[in-house]
Amino acid sequence: MKLLFICSRNKWRSLTAEKIFHGVNDYDVRSAGTEENARIKVTSGHIGWADLIFVMEKKHIRRLNAKFGPMLAGKKVICLDIPDDYKYMDDELIEILYSRVSEYIELPFEPVTGDT
Repeated sequence: MKLLFICSRNKWRSLTAEKIFHGVNDYDVRSAGTEENARIKVTSGHIGWADLIFVMEKKHIRRLNAKFGPMLAGKKVICLDIPDDYKYMDDELIEILYSRVSEYIELPFEPVTGDT
């Protein structure tokens, strides 16, 4: 399964998700951002590639719909409702990502944080 994680700048939230879920259960994982200055900006190629799209906030769904509306037909887009309050690989962010994403896909492990 191909998982796409989207946030605004692709520096903290979606990049953390890509890092922690990469290779789990043979999931193919990528991340991108919706803003002009994103590290990797989401493209139509990302949308077409993904089986499942996770966004961090509702505004990301609006931005995707505005730019890629017709391409999203038949795609499952899930809002994880994670605010831009965390840095890359923040322990709390990892725990939240694991908890919320595990509601939609099978994850065989507990998150590895700096506390363990």
